[in-house]
This record gives sequence, C-alpha cells and structure tokens, in this order.
Amino acid sequence: MMLSKVNAKIMNKILKYCILAFLFTGLSSCSKEVEFQSQPYEKGKEALGVTIERTQRPSPTIGGPGTEVKIKVKGLTPYKDKAIFTFNGQQAEIISINDDEITVKVPEFASTGITTINIDDVVFYGPDFTVLGKVQLDPTWQAKYGTNSTVYDILTTVEDKRIIIGAFTNYENKGNIKPNNRIVRTFKNGEYDASFRVGNAALGSLNSIIQIQNYYYLAGGFSGFDQRTDNISNMTRINLNGQIDTMAVQPFRPPNLPDTIKYYPRFNGGFNSQVSKIFNHKDKILAVGDFRFHINRIYGKPNFMETRDSVILDSTEIRSVALLNLDGTLDTTFRFSNGKALAGANGPTSAYYHSSGSLKGKIVVFGSFSSFDGKANGNIVRLNEDGTIDETFNIGSGANYRIRNVTYNEKTGKYLITGNFRTFNGFLSPRMVMLNANGSIDETFKVKDFGDGYPAYALQLEDGKIAVGGDFIIYDNISRSKFMILDSSGDLVKGMNNSGTVDGSILRIIETSSDDGKKALLLLGSFSKFDNVDARNITRITIE
Repeated sequence: MMLSKVNAKIMNKILKYCILAFLFTGLSSCSKEVEFQSQPYEKGKEALGVTIERTQRPSPTIGGPGTEVKIKVKGLTPYKDKAIFTFNGQQAEIISINDDEITVKVPEFASTGITTINIDDVVFYGPDFTVLGKVQLDPTWQAKYGTNSTVYDILTTVEDKRIIIGAFTNYENKGNIKPNNRIVRTFKNGEYDASFRVGNAALGSLNSIIQIQNYYYLAGGFSGFDQRTDNISNMTRINLNGQIDTMAVQPFRPPNLPDTIKYYPRFNGGFNSQVSKIFNHKDKILAVGDFRFHINRIYGKPNFMETRDSVILDSTEIRSVALLNLDGTLDTTFRFSNGKALAGANGPTSAYYHSSGSLKGKIVVFGSFSSFDGKANGNIVRLNEDGTIDETFNIGSGANYRIRNVTYNEKTGKYLITGNFRTFNGFLSPRMVMLNANGSIDETFKVKDFGDGYPAYALQLEDGKIAVGGDFIIYDNISRSKFMILDSSGDLVKGMNNSGTVDGSILRIIETSSDDGKKALLLLGSFSKFDNVDARNITRITIE
C-alpha cells in the first residue's frame, strides 16, 4: 500500500512537468509568425484565343518561293506584332493579318511540310503546304512498300536489274509468307523479280555485294545461306540464279561405316568478324572490315585423335584489309611481309575503292582508328595497289574524330569526307570536308553549321552539285530535314531544297536516271519517309 502511494506521487510530478513543458513550448511556438507557402498548383496562363483549322487547306495548297499563301486563322489580330510564321520550320514573311486569316510569303529555302504560328512560347500547328522545286519523288519508281529494315547496298547487273541487300526480311510485302532474308532482285523500276531463287537466303545481315565472272560474292555479318546453315564466316558466293555454290565432299569414314556424300559451300573462306565492304581488285576479292582472322575449313579428313570425319578450322591473322582468291583462300602476297600480315588499323574500318581513272586500284580506308600499320593516323589512309600505305596522300594529321564515309568524283578529282570530326589536318571544317586527289584540303568548299546533327553520306554529282544525307535538321541556320543539295562551295542550292521531312537516315546515294530518262538519285538507308511520304529504306527521286 505504501509503495502504491509513492508511485502515485511520482506519476503526479511527472504529469505536472509534462503539462508545464507542453504549455511552455506551445506558447513559444505561437509567438512565431506563421509562414504560408505559395499554392503548389498555380492557375495556368489564359488561353490566347487563337484557332487554326488544320483541316482547311491553304490557298493555294502548293507553290514555290515567293508565292503568297492565305491560311484561315481566328483570334490572331491582337498578336500580330508577336506572331512568327514558318513553313516546315523556315520563317516566312507575314504580309497581313486580319480577324479571319493570315497571308504569308513562301521563303527562299522553304520545304514541304507543316506550317506553324509561334506566339512567344506557344506553337499553333497549321495545315501542310507543298513547296514546289526541282526535287521530287520519282513517279516511275514502283517500289511503294520498300523493306522492313535497313538497305545497305545495291548491285546493277549486266541485265540492268538490281540486287538489293541489307538487314530486311520483307520487300514489297513479298516476304509475308516466306521471308526475303536480306537479298532480293528487282527490275530497274523497283518491281520484285520472282525469278531470283535464293531460298532461305542469309542468316544475318548482308553489307556488300560484287559480281566477278559468273558469281555474286556476298559479305556482311552472317553465318549461313539457304540450306547451308553453317560453315560460312561472313562471306560466301552464289550463282547468278541466286542459289549458293556448293561442292560435294567424300567424308572420311572408318572401314565399318558406309560412305556418304556431304555438300559444303564451294567458297571456302571468310573472317572471324563482320566484313563491311568488298571490291573487285584485279579479279580478286578485296575485303575490308573489323576482322582479325581469315578463316578457312578443311573437309573430308579426320580430326586429331578422332576416327570419324569432321570440319577442321584453320585461321591466319590479318586485320582490317585482306585480299582473297576467288575460291576464298587468302592471297598472302597482299599486305604480307616476311610471312606475317601487316598490322592494319587499331579500330573499326570501312573503305572506298577506286575502280577506274588515274587512281585505279587504290583503296581509301577510313573509320575510327589512330594508327594503321603501326603508324600514327587520323582515321583515314590510302593504300597502293599492293596494299602498302600511299605516302603521296597528303592528309597530314587527318580527322580529329570518326570518319563515317568517303566518296570520290573522278571528273572533278575531289573527295568528300563526312563524319563526327571538327578539324581535318588542323583545318576547321566541322563534320564534312572536301579534299583534292592528293589529300590536301580544298578550301573553296566551306561547310556550314549542322547544329547538333551530322552528315552520314555525301556524294558530288556529275554536274558538281553535292547530295547529302544524314541526321541533321538544320544547315546554315536553315531548316533542312536529313537531306539537302549543296553547290561546290558548300551553300544550299536554290530551288533544290524543297523536299520535306525524312524520317530516319539516308546512308547511301547513287546517281542514276528515272525510267523516263530524267536525272535521278537512288536513296538507300534506314528511313520510313521521304518528303513526308512513306518510302521505306529505299526510294528514287528526280532532280531537274
């Protein structure tokens, strides 16, 4: 009983202490000013009251630079001093604004696409407008669906047909049931040629194709072709009808087993890694890529410590550039010294090959490497016919970063180099530079600003103009969507930059002609639209 009374007294004291502490801290806190924070969700800006009916077509719907165009828009009058009008991103002169419409003039370098009105940071999208010019989709090109993946290369045959290769499995919806695995043959206008019988075709991507004599030679990153699902190392050859060229081999068998015949690819050679390009070099196969070893196979013999037949792999170290005989064996007279292959590049490579002219047989190797054959190098080198470095190619320190592509115009004697570099031999020429045939810089070509983009491919045409594809949206502060045509000094050509949006990237451009005889360009790559029109990875345009 006494213990309970003591505990009760202690508890009362503790309770009084807690009450006093609470009152003290409570009064203290009340003496402070209460801070009120701003509302987390403030009221949004008032609507500007501008409305454009995108379904209403502009008047006129098409026109060239200088054409006055009227577009229906309401509520724009209060903002007539702020409004900025664009044709596919290119600012236009505003002629007049009233309560019902805006009148604008098509600017010099406008291109086909969407129109917009900008007021401060608010964008209103208007109807599409077609800008007339000298670049148009070729109406004689019949491939309307294209491919379902990238197109890398195309070969024109002696019959004036086209063999298209890449990473696709469907061309013109002909692969819906049985896939077109990375290779098809077409007529000149793009129509599918069903007489080309490639069976299951390539097990992997095809990058490059050439014809030598009565065979097509294929290179890329693949391990089989049609029914030959193994014993292929990124290269093979097929007959002109599309079937893989095979040979019969009598396997080794112990006496108690029956003899059988096996079939293997007759082209017995390849590489341990992807081959980016192949060329006809004096009726042999010049291969360039990221490989380190040439591979060939020995058939019909027993493997060591085995009593049955097997395929024996043999390899020879050779990097970047190699020459093969037509049966796939390695030509060890090319880029070998004292029985050992030259060092090659210390990074990824591709190449341009001079097939004619005064530089015939020379090879320009480019990519992302800092040394070649043990010598310091700026991502580009030219080789002589025998594979040795061409010391007359005066590129100095070369490019300070990756080179994506090299092309050459034999008529003008000029190289065009594109990539991610900013300087070439110390000369400021961001992402594109023109070289003379000896490797010196042609300073009459002055590249302009690509913004954050870059050119992937540039080709100087026979008339000296330059077609450029890549991943860019502006050039020289002018809106250009991944394709443009320049003059030889690097300026946009008036009247030839009217085409609209390219969705994707153009990786190769080939000068050709349309079926009705007009000057044309065949575009290959990884894109789904050209000039806002579906054009999946391959299309043809006319330039007049």
